[in-house]
Amino acid sequence: MDFSEWIGRSETMSDTVTAAPYAGLSATLDRPAGRPAEGTRLPALWHWLCFLPMERQSKIGPDGHPKRGGFLPPVPLPRRMWAGSQFEFHEPLRIGDAITRTSTIQDVTEKSGRTGTLVFVKVRHKISRGDTLAITEFHDIVYRDAPKPDDVAPPPKAATSPGGPPSSAWEREWRTDDVLLFRYSALTFNGHRIHYDRRYVTETEGYPGLVVHGPLIATLLLDQLRHRLPNAEVVKYEFRAVRPTFDINPFSVCGEALDDGKTFHLWAMDHEGWLTMDATAVIR
Repeated sequence: MDFSEWIGRSETMSDTVTAAPYAGLSATLDRPAGRPAEGTRLPALWHWLCFLPMERQSKIGPDGHPKRGGFLPPVPLPRRMWAGSQFEFHEPLRIGDAITRTSTIQDVTEKSGRTGTLVFVKVRHKISRGDTLAITEFHDIVYRDAPKPDDVAPPPKAATSPGGPPSSAWEREWRTDDVLLFRYSALTFNGHRIHYDRRYVTETEGYPGLVVHGPLIATLLLDQLRHRLPNAEVVKYEFRAVRPTFDINPFSVCGEALDDGKTFHLWAMDHEGWLTMDATAVIR
């Protein structure tokens, strides 16, 4: 598969930061809701409530995603997952801001993995308020083959802190269900059926339960940091999805400060203690 012609392609979208999605996500994360006032600052990652993928219904594929092609390359592999992201937060966004996002295909790479062909697509987003650059985001997408009966799952990795076994400064357990996952899908206008259609995800995709959104877990990690250090400003953040998380069991979001006091190791682990997401945040 050669998708080199897609590298460098760009698109620009405009949007306005509004109060209702902010209130909706607050309620979904079980935080105090209510519509925020004009000028309220967005927490880090809450810009994902903007620039939603408003594709026409006739252009939606069988998995609930928009059909392949258009801005993203038409990779013919059936599974599409959010593998990770890296961010720099330059300036805050606030309720009422008119913003633009310029997205560029940074790279497309094909690799041969343990279960077949993998295609990695890296997209760079630059989000601005007027002439001011607010956020630089790199979004990693991976496409892969459908599961085969003889596939062997990769060995899980135990969740550990830099100093050894998990001795986290904080840990919160989450129990997701159909309603929470549906609400997050609705807030982000994400039609991917693996997050809300149990029959599809178990019979077609071969997963044991509904898949918890990677961006939701990444948001929960920062949500815990934000509520422990409410005056801290996140300036850098990156996360990597390690292992799928399913709604059939609880999972935990954890974190601890590193030696410099400005860098935090954040991670999510499943009910058996296996690492599912690894992240780093830097504050000032």
